[in-house]
Amino acid sequence: MTEAVFPDWAPFKELDAAARAYLRDPEVALDCLNSALAGAQILGFTLERFVNEYNGVWQEVVVCDGSRLLLWHGEDTAPGEGPAGSMISSLRVVPLSAVTEIGCRRRLIRTATSHRVDAVDVYLLLSSVEEATDGPGIRHDALRFGKTLTDGGVAQIGRLEEFAELLAGLIGRPLL
Repeated sequence: MTEAVFPDWAPFKELDAAARAYLRDPEVALDCLNSALAGAQILGFTLERFVNEYNGVWQEVVVCDGSRLLLWHGEDTAPGEGPAGSMISSLRVVPLSAVTEIGCRRRLIRTATSHRVDAVDVYLLLSSVEEATDGPGIRHDALRFGKTLTDGGVAQIGRLEEFAELLAGLIGRPLL
């Protein structure tokens, strides 16, 4: 993976401002998400972006509206898989009722007086299953989101933890 530094989206409480500060293609992401949201209120979100040597920029926005997770994903096409400069934009909508488990794993660093969070990894297990291409037959579909001090920093780690807490508070409750 190529080392890249992106502006910090964590100070922005509104998705529009955060996406415009952080994503390379905010208009594509926001148009897609706003169509799917159809006016629903956004309760929380998280963003991810990285660059790799194979196909360039990879971007993700995950939004919770209280009953669904909306996952927008955009990535540059790999060389030879489309016209130069093209990208793939996709949207996945997952009802919160499909989330069977949520977990949050923190990597802590011991300091002289306490501990500090160095990284956080959030996972959501879904009721849907997928056939594994390698290894044992069937496994639960999962969503994973992560932040580290070097990939996002303290503020984005905190925002991801807030997003996980929001989801944990909504999972398993009756959805109207």
